[in-house]
Amino acid sequence: MPLLLAVSLVWAFSFGLIKRLAGLDPTAIAVIRLAISLAVFAPFLRASRIAPAARIRLFLIGMVQFGAVYILYLRSYAHLHAYEVALFTITTPIFVALADAAAERRWRVRYAAAAALSVAGAGTVVYSSVGDSGILAGFVLVQLSNLCFAAGQVAWRRERALLPEEVSDASVFALPYAGALAITVLVSLFTTRWPAFSATPAQWATMVYLGAIASGACFFLWNVGSTRVNAGTLAAINNAKIPLGIACSLLFFGETADLPRLLLGGALMALGVWVAGEKPGGAGAAT
Repeated sequence: MPLLLAVSLVWAFSFGLIKRLAGLDPTAIAVIRLAISLAVFAPFLRASRIAPAARIRLFLIGMVQFGAVYILYLRSYAHLHAYEVALFTITTPIFVALADAAAERRWRVRYAAAAALSVAGAGTVVYSSVGDSGILAGFVLVQLSNLCFAAGQVAWRRERALLPEEVSDASVFALPYAGALAITVLVSLFTTRWPAFSATPAQWATMVYLGAIASGACFFLWNVGSTRVNAGTLAAINNAKIPLGIACSLLFFGETADLPRLLLGGALMALGVWVAGEKPGGAGAAT
């Protein structure tokens, strides 16, 4: 879980950084970020150590978990304020729990409870009026993005368990990034006017950071961390970036928030992580 919390802290800063990219084509941003992520991990690739079928599966997982997520998520900013995007991501734990239940073909009540507590905690923190116009399209885009990210996490956990123990995560992680880049490039051929794409030096620096650190390193660490916790804890921790993001806004961006609400939300999320981590046979045993 420390890896997941560390990544959540880095991602908490990304909400503010993405604002600096306003006016740029969102699919182009996705292509650039993922190209940088792929470049970071390409030197470590040892694809010959795994079967061809496994390579294809990892490629497809990346198309969904990273590629489709960025295509949908970044485009939602055209319809929503940043706080609305944050608000609408709180359903990710539910999608993780549902995806895991579907993959395992059995339902775990404690995982559902952990996801529900996490959603309640994050909702307590970020709840505010979302207005009454222009949010439906953005809401749908974020929900589809949440579903893709959740499905990708569960698929990675299952696929990683099938790989030989001597195969390191770093030696295969370029494959998901290659899949992600492939689908974003394909979509950009229909949506992006590349000759007109122009970014400032500050925007390029932001995209390099987001591609190498927030996407490249952090997606890798997140997926590694996801294999070290159960599905319930993974579902609950998916929302840690929301209160952390608010904390970053308070400390670094001069914004204000309802501190009692922040503390209550954090407590609910911590309870969700505890419920998810209960061992079978205890108070939180699966049914």
